[in-house]
Amino acid sequence: MQAYGQVVGPLSPLAVAVQLGDVDFLRRTLSVTRQVQRANRGHVEIRAPKYGSERVVFLPDGLVTMLAAHVETVGVRPDGWLFVGAGDGPPHQNTVGYWWRKTLRDAGLSGVKLHDLRHFYASGLIAQGCDVVTVQRSLGHSTATTTLNTYSHLWPTAEDRTRKAADAMMSAALTGPADYLRTETS
Repeated sequence: MQAYGQVVGPLSPLAVAVQLGDVDFLRRTLSVTRQVQRANRGHVEIRAPKYGSERVVFLPDGLVTMLAAHVETVGVRPDGWLFVGAGDGPPHQNTVGYWWRKTLRDAGLSGVKLHDLRHFYASGLIAQGCDVVTVQRSLGHSTATTTLNTYSHLWPTAEDRTRKAADAMMSAALTGPADYLRTETS
């Protein structure tokens, strides 16, 4: 269960509906084609994501390595769930919540919701310079408007870009144009 807590955290609840075949280890991608929904009496129901939420998630190398180690350790069948709950099905939503709360407690943290990882991921993409369409597709939003309504305050403004450009010009004037040209064209 240690690997479960380490890997589900970064992947969020979508990880519980992932089968081994959804992960392309060579291309470092994850196809999101289903999700787990809570059903009556503790049962698990597998559904397609909301319209427009099917997507391909580009995985960082470190996460691919963690997933490969998980598959090797647990022995996931080629057509099997990456994480298994009761029986041979995926874990119930309550199980994921339990492991998330346990992970927080073990780390000495509180007040962090599992859904906060989604916002962390989106804000990280924006901070690294990803455009709105890239973030929209990564999150599975049906429109860029949805993404902008939630995250527009995180993208640099025209004023921010102007300050950055002016700072680069000022630095060039103080250090010499050769240094400026060398850093801008390399």
